[in-house]
Amino acid sequence: MNRNGAKGTICVMVFVAVANCAANANAQAGMNEPVRVAVQRVSASTPGSRPDSSVVRDVRRAIRRVPDLDDSDIHIRVSHGVVTLSGTVPQTWQISRAANAARPVLGVKAVTNRLTARKGDAPASE
Repeated sequence: MNRNGAKGTICVMVFVAVANCAANANAQAGMNEPVRVAVQRVSASTPGSRPDSSVVRDVRRAIRRVPDLDDSDIHIRVSHGVVTLSGTVPQTWQISRAANAARPVLGVKAVTNRLTARKGDAPASE
């Protein structure tokens, strides 16, 4: 082994030794410090449950995001996470789309779809 190679190897070994000593010194110094504990308040309700009023609001927002869906006569009720959709929509395809929009909303456990298509409206052609 030549001198430059040996010198480089020794420098690397010294650097690693110093780094290990510094890490051990920091670990030991931390043992004398008081332990800090983070406390998080948790609701006593069941996991994933939300107030019914919040679920109603978010279901309404989800339904409004569906393109070409007229939600002006859709009524939303929520009881313990069970969503009931009632009222009328202009076209039959909007019935299933409204329910599909409500299902993934956080806090929704089930959807009861009682929507009907308005009488006298032309059938949808998608």
